[in-house]
Amino acid sequence: MLTYWKLHKFPFLMVLGSMAFYYIFGYQLVREDFIRLITLVAALFFFLFKLMQLERWNFTFLLVAGIAFRAIFLFSSPNLSQDFYRFIWDGQLILNGINPYLFTPNELLSQLDTSFPNKELLHQSMGSLSAKHYSNYPPLNQLLFTVAAFLGFGSIKGGIVALRLLILLADVGVLWFGKKILQQNNLSPHLIFWYFLNPLIIIELTGNLHFEGVMFFLFITSIYLLQKQKPIFAGLVYAMAILLKLVPLLFIPLFLPFLGLKKSAVFYVSIAVSCVLLFLPFYTIEFAANYSKTIALWFSNFEFNASIYNAAEYVATTYFDAKPWLFIKTYGKIIPLLTIGIALGLLIFKRMKSIGGLLTGMLILMTGYYFITSTVHPWYLVFPIGLCLFTTYRFPLLWSATIFLSYYTYSQPDFKEYLPLLFVEYILVFGYMTYEILKNRNKTFHFR
Repeated sequence: MLTYWKLHKFPFLMVLGSMAFYYIFGYQLVREDFIRLITLVAALFFFLFKLMQLERWNFTFLLVAGIAFRAIFLFSSPNLSQDFYRFIWDGQLILNGINPYLFTPNELLSQLDTSFPNKELLHQSMGSLSAKHYSNYPPLNQLLFTVAAFLGFGSIKGGIVALRLLILLADVGVLWFGKKILQQNNLSPHLIFWYFLNPLIIIELTGNLHFEGVMFFLFITSIYLLQKQKPIFAGLVYAMAILLKLVPLLFIPLFLPFLGLKKSAVFYVSIAVSCVLLFLPFYTIEFAANYSKTIALWFSNFEFNASIYNAAEYVATTYFDAKPWLFIKTYGKIIPLLTIGIALGLLIFKRMKSIGGLLTGMLILMTGYYFITSTVHPWYLVFPIGLCLFTTYRFPLLWSATIFLSYYTYSQPDFKEYLPLLFVEYILVFGYMTYEILKNRNKTFHFR
């Protein structure tokens, strides 16, 4: 034991230091304290890089460290996001037999005589923006919210713990299946710890209860099943990923060159049938109208931490006298067309016939979408962070650190974004991405 301590003394100290910083993050930090936030993030990323240098092959050590970091958050309340109040609200609605897609929280509070624990507190705490819109969370997400509300026995704290345990289990699942896929394709299995130990993954998923990690777990499980030549089961699991978050819909066309026509048909039919069956319990004519209206808002009403959008808006409002509220609506209509254009370009390229090529194509498509869209919250990077580990690119790892600069917005009374900080975030990401493109231009669509 003494010999082991001597050999691993500094990694142990770094783990203890990280645990202390995660404790501060979970129990003492307020979102408005940007200097403290960014200092903690910088320290945590420093420890991540040192741990990966010193202990990258010590699977058990890094696994225990990752679980310990997450366990620290178990009884804390999320302090960088208030979305979890809406999660518990939707779960309570379903427990009371109410379809969460048919009523906004404001409507339920004022019109329906429905009572459930902490109703007024949940409504007040979710924020005015969420309270006036219909739920935009797909059916499987709603199922998990219901499980958490049930296990929480009406307590907000109990609901938080239940949500957190679900997310923690999904992260372990990503580690398990990610390691298997890496090994099957002759890649270093330790690479998955760049996901499992990444401070953004720990803070935004376990800490702030975002479900992108559960979605990525289902996605990566589907990829594993495809490699095992099980397209029907892979389609079912992929449909579950879609019905947790809609993001995997982006990638559906890219499977065609990888699977070929026959297997793609089986995979696509499995996805379609599974989606229909999982949507049926919630389906009404009103649901279809309300849900599509809410989803459309994300393209035409919201803006946060954008790159190309901010540049385009600056040019349009400065030199062409465009009105910001009109510009975003026009721009929002272009985003889907540009995204489809990127996907078609990848299909024409026809080099996504290996698993490495497929995941690289997905990384390109997802990155392109996030560069052109008007809203990029930090937890949106879960997919790029995970995908890049199966490719020759690592710029999403840098982005996972620089994106915390966007939290400066919340330190301002009017939530006004500070564009110079966003410029620093994106110039670093664009610069390193360009370097990697030039370095890897002859092996972009192959495993290294």
